[in-house]
Amino acid sequence: MSDRKAIIIGAGPAGLTAAYELLKQSDIQPIVLEMSSYMGGIARTVEHNGNRIDIGGHRFFSKSDRVMNWWLDIMPLEASSEGEAQITYHRRTTEVSGDKVVDPEQEDLVMLVRNRRSRIYYLRKFFDYPISLSLQTLANLGLLRSIKIGASYLKSLALPIRNEKSLEQFLINRFGKELYLTFFKSYTEKVWGTACDQISAEWGAQRIKGLSIISALKHFFKSLLPKSGSDVAQKDMETSLIERFLYPKLGPGQMWEEVARRVVEQGGEIRTFARVDGIVTEGDRVVAVKWVDTQTGERQVLEGDYFFSTMPMKELVRGLEPAAPAEFQEISDGLIYRDFLTVGLLLDDLEIHEDKAGTQLIQDNWIYIQEPDVLVGRMQIFNNWSPYMVADSSKVWIGLEYFCNDTDELWKKSDDDLVALAKDELERIEIIRADRVSDAVVIKMPKTYPAYFGSYDRFDELRGFVDGFENLFLVGRNGMHRYNNQDHSMLTAMMAVENILEGRTDKSNLWDVNTEEEYHEEKSA
Repeated sequence: MSDRKAIIIGAGPAGLTAAYELLKQSDIQPIVLEMSSYMGGIARTVEHNGNRIDIGGHRFFSKSDRVMNWWLDIMPLEASSEGEAQITYHRRTTEVSGDKVVDPEQEDLVMLVRNRRSRIYYLRKFFDYPISLSLQTLANLGLLRSIKIGASYLKSLALPIRNEKSLEQFLINRFGKELYLTFFKSYTEKVWGTACDQISAEWGAQRIKGLSIISALKHFFKSLLPKSGSDVAQKDMETSLIERFLYPKLGPGQMWEEVARRVVEQGGEIRTFARVDGIVTEGDRVVAVKWVDTQTGERQVLEGDYFFSTMPMKELVRGLEPAAPAEFQEISDGLIYRDFLTVGLLLDDLEIHEDKAGTQLIQDNWIYIQEPDVLVGRMQIFNNWSPYMVADSSKVWIGLEYFCNDTDELWKKSDDDLVALAKDELERIEIIRADRVSDAVVIKMPKTYPAYFGSYDRFDELRGFVDGFENLFLVGRNGMHRYNNQDHSMLTAMMAVENILEGRTDKSNLWDVNTEEEYHEEKSA
């Protein structure tokens, strides 16, 4: 290994992917600085009394062959209990059968193929997500509301809003005003804590660019046709509508813990409890980072040749030495993040069931809680992500997700108060009985969602300034202040490594990720 070093801030999917790719493709030594003790960022797995929590829910699915193959190289598929299956990508076919896949010595280090199901809970009833044309949906909505939804959608087709500026306009154009008011407005504002007409339309383009009434209808009619094969590539399907996905047996953190192990095994370094608070620059280059060991208080300076940042851009700009010009500090200080907390509850059973007899656990991975009289936004059922997430299969292990700011009273509540709130809210909307909860835990994750309001309308100015440091690469969700999924974050890291190896100074290809259907991965591959 050469004397060249890459300093990587953050051990989430982007940071660990960058470290792993550098070791695979070059003689540059990666040194990862992680402020916590865990791997994976928000894609970690939290264990509590033998039960595991996935922070926010991480489906391992991508339209990028490169990412899907990368995951399977780290964690092969578990033999299917349903017999032979085949998952096909452009560059290889992986057969799933018996011991062709799993090394007996690593039987837990495998991917499961999981069915995706998520629904909306509204008016104390279940609605398909996305909304289907089923008789049950129409019955739940009622005749009058169904007519209003249909009429407003036809109006949006005939008189679309031109030059969409806000998320509200984006959603009305694709679903009609009545459906937007019924199923999108209150939930979105619960998540973001601000009105939809104050959120940039770019958020919709980023997260649900291919989802609309038309795509939902196509998906509905296609679902009525006989299924063929077991392919989970689903290349022709909008990401929000996929029916199957891969999932590590013991949760998403298992993937990133294994990647971290390989990084260290192959000569990289990962330093935990390392909080970066200074970025030292000379001209148009970064020359070192300053960091503090949060366990000992010791301060250190680490020099390097290349630098990857997944830390929130606001903190990166604040840490620049010498300080960034005032106009860029102003933009950076105006960037907003949404924080997130999960309340895990272990129960004997839920009050809602898949069958009328009340014996079968509902099959949803998560449920969107649209009820306006509670704060909880989403409920995960970890049994349905992987049965191995639950220590006792006779129990139900759920996660209640709340969205807030770290200045809100909700965030400041004690764990006991948050558990009491979660139990009360779920009992009030008839999903659980509070007296059947036998264990609980609270997990808080700051700066989980970079927001598309505040000073975001000037973000391109800030991006141009930071990209001006030729050996600094912004990757990942917070590093780029983009609401990316983990596959997008990984692709930005892969491309940044390639930019270094090819001597490319133009970083526009990193910002192109997740702006087109295929994520531009074929060009880089």
